Amino acid sequence: MKFAVKMLAGAAMLAALSSVYAQKGETVKIALIDPQTGLMGPLGTNQMRSWQYFADELSKNNPAGVKFEIVAFDNKLSPADSANALKAAIDQGIRYVAQGNGSSVAAALIDGITKHNERNPGKEMIYLNYAAVDPDFTNSKCNYWHFRFDADTSMKIEAMTTFMKDQKDIHKVYLLNQNYSHGQQVAKFAKDALKRKRPDVQIVGEDLHPLAQVRDFAPYIAKIKASGADTVITGNWGSDLALLIKAAKEGGYDGKFFTYYTGVTGTPTALGTTGEGKVFQVGYSHYNMGGEMGKWMEGFKARFKDDMFTGAIPSALVGLSQAMANAKSTDPAKVAKAFEGLKWKNYNGEVEMRKADHQLQQPLYVTVWQKAGGKYPYSPENTGMTLVPVAEYPAYVSSTPTSCAMKRPS
Repeated sequence: MKFAVKMLAGAAMLAALSSVYAQKGETVKIALIDPQTGLMGPLGTNQMRSWQYFADELSKNNPAGVKFEIVAFDNKLSPADSANALKAAIDQGIRYVAQGNGSSVAAALIDGITKHNERNPGKEMIYLNYAAVDPDFTNSKCNYWHFRFDADTSMKIEAMTTFMKDQKDIHKVYLLNQNYSHGQQVAKFAKDALKRKRPDVQIVGEDLHPLAQVRDFAPYIAKIKASGADTVITGNWGSDLALLIKAAKEGGYDGKFFTYYTGVTGTPTALGTTGEGKVFQVGYSHYNMGGEMGKWMEGFKARFKDDMFTGAIPSALVGLSQAMANAKSTDPAKVAKAFEGLKWKNYNGEVEMRKADHQLQQPLYVTVWQKAGGKYPYSPENTGMTLVPVAEYPAYVSSTPTSCAMKRPS
């Protein structure tokens, strides 16, 4: 009898332990839907490799004990091709989707995943947004299945203009952005923030150009110079920023640039040794953070002979594995619930996935293009230059309110 009781107790204990580690050893596939060809192909390829690198690194040790596997789809930066890629991922039984390049693509994926989840209870999917920064996704268009790990446009503008308000040599600003939701939002929030913080600053020009189609930005640089602008604010990314910077250098424009994506593929090379002290970037990380991020960057460069700059990728995987550990499951329905309000120690400090809108709250940094060396040795694209931190803003400074009225599953 005693033996039977002990056997039952042992079985109960084993059952309890197996339920605690129910997800351990599972392979979690993530569909990465981003461009690997076209003008934005070099950026998309870098980020695909970044996802693969962190999937390998964080599979070695994560709170949930799972193994991550990345399945990449080339969407050619097209919402229609992204919808087809999503269907292919669903057909393969993949239940986690990652995307970052292009808010128009993000909108299509949010819509597709929402419809799939409504029609297929028990087979829900989660969307890990690591770079599409349209504020609407965590405001009027917020969605329970969407989680953002980048800081949105309004948050970055808040940090950027907090820094700019004390730059007394800024008097005339030109806004140059891509003509889709992200670029339109950068212009809108920049005008609003400068009006609040530096009402003396004039907006002397504003242009929106087609996304990933302009090959020569010389006409835009001519307009900027003619306007008398001493500063340009741009949310451009990928080839659109690299070619803009190249045209500015060739056109002899020596004003300041305040950007989101100076550190991204192609732009460091376009800058070269010019722009020292005049090109700024706002972001949740930078090249010279050291610590855990520094080790990852070294490992990535050794493996791919390229620079790793998308720190939202490890944020997404570390947060996801912690949510899975807390949920004791890899089921997206359970993981989404565990993700809401989740706090964890990230490479850039304490972060929180805000429950109200699923927007990650995290510190932001302003950096400036300068010669590499000393405390800031990392040189992207072997330019001899780097991005040096000049300001750090804790999460509460860059955090912006949300109007999200989230509809949660019943």
